[in-house]
Amino acid sequence: MYVSIGRLFEQTVSKYPKKEALVDVTKGLRWTYEQWNNEVNKLANAFISSGVKKGDRVSTYLFNNSELATTYFACAKIGVILNPINFRLKSQEIAYIINDASPKVFIFEKMLEPNIAAIAEDFPQTSFWYIENDTPTYADNYYERIEHTSTKSPKVDVSENDVYAIMYTSGTTGKAKGVMHRHRDMVEQSITCIAAKRLTPNDRGLVMAPMFHCAELHCCFLPRVHVGASNIIVHHFEPKQVLQVIEDEKISEFFGAPTMWNMLLQENLEQYNISTLRLGLYGAAPMAPVLVKACKEKLGTDLIQAYGMTEMGPAITFQFEDEQLTKAGSAGKACFNHEIRVVRPNEDGPSDPEDLLPPFEVGEIIVQGPSTMIGYFNREEETEKALYKGWYHSGDLGYLDEDGYLFVADRVDDMVISGGENVYPREVEDVLYEHAGILDVAVLGEPHEKWGEMVVAVVVKKDPALTADELEVFCKNNEKLANYKRPRKYIFADQLPRNASGKIQKFLLRQQFSPDSANVK
Repeated sequence: MYVSIGRLFEQTVSKYPKKEALVDVTKGLRWTYEQWNNEVNKLANAFISSGVKKGDRVSTYLFNNSELATTYFACAKIGVILNPINFRLKSQEIAYIINDASPKVFIFEKMLEPNIAAIAEDFPQTSFWYIENDTPTYADNYYERIEHTSTKSPKVDVSENDVYAIMYTSGTTGKAKGVMHRHRDMVEQSITCIAAKRLTPNDRGLVMAPMFHCAELHCCFLPRVHVGASNIIVHHFEPKQVLQVIEDEKISEFFGAPTMWNMLLQENLEQYNISTLRLGLYGAAPMAPVLVKACKEKLGTDLIQAYGMTEMGPAITFQFEDEQLTKAGSAGKACFNHEIRVVRPNEDGPSDPEDLLPPFEVGEIIVQGPSTMIGYFNREEETEKALYKGWYHSGDLGYLDEDGYLFVADRVDDMVISGGENVYPREVEDVLYEHAGILDVAVLGEPHEKWGEMVVAVVVKKDPALTADELEVFCKNNEKLANYKRPRKYIFADQLPRNASGKIQKFLLRQQFSPDSANVK
């Protein structure tokens, strides 16, 4: 018998009532577990008095803050399905999700209000709650709603098998899908992450990655609550502020996408005392080995890599500190109670889980585990395809080595076929990251009359003087890169489009840059 997420929270409150639980840096707010529990109960009772019932949806459109943290457990206590929405989405993307999820309540904040003002009147069935003082006419005030409600825990029967959240996929290839997870799934994910990170009640974790995303929410925020540790929340990621908060709050661990770690490395680290930091988790996108080494050397912290996807909770592998160099480029091995296979891709439908490939042969990564989604909301056909024969079909390409370590090559959709040869963009990107003049890079394919596709690199410069000719010489002289894998075009950009988890949205890059761009080699 598993506890629900709401019951998990109450167990921690009973064990550590006077311990500092939550710090909202922006608001200057500090709550013990007992104080936070009172706020959670007030919000849960406000939902009930507003007619929200078990199985209904509550959407949040918020940056990181105490209101989102409180909504998380208020929903869990009363069996309401949480729908945390990406704060980077615009009005029509929000409208798409409201149409799909049909939330009873939609909670939002001032910085995002213009996007809601544009669509609110189209959704009379949804009650919009605003978390600040200057409440727009179409919304209710969040704090007025909870002001007079009870701090007693509501009595709602919530099962481990009830749906706890609908989380929309990050959209690296197009339209998002609502991933449904049960309470049990995420309790299991939490236990796995606690063990991997060796979390204790003494840890002070920084919430700097977006809380609406499962990497922060399920691998960090929830596990810290599970063990009675503290969550220190910053509204959004700003490298200088993050480093100052690590010093001020004596942060011991946090999660960041590779792009966040890279941005921290660009700061003057000698200005900050970050000696309390013991562990960094990264994931959601590959980190080039050269960046892993730089983090170890300049930040002085151990690193763990997690690889996964929203449909799996997300983590399905971990690569531990001692493996960062001995198995550089690997995503690690399967998490507890998970099984990974690499199978032959099938162009006509889902890959067969029994069509296993030998070590080092690239195929589709499929996985089974206790944190697997129960399906996509309102999408039975796509659910059946994704969970064919009981395995989640990731659409990622990779291989297993002779020791069982997983190496992720790329998305099936991102592989470049040039002159009949498969080119995996990550392999080329890792080489380019070794050039001191590159801050960020993405590799993709472009149609070519002779070769079918040619390799193109979109580069964000660290050194303004960097040229395509310099990169051409660098790749030609690099023994790690065969000639057919070498980029034939370099496009320089101010930044790369990334989703909330840090993954590059290559479909947007393809739309942004036309085939006649300059710097062809």
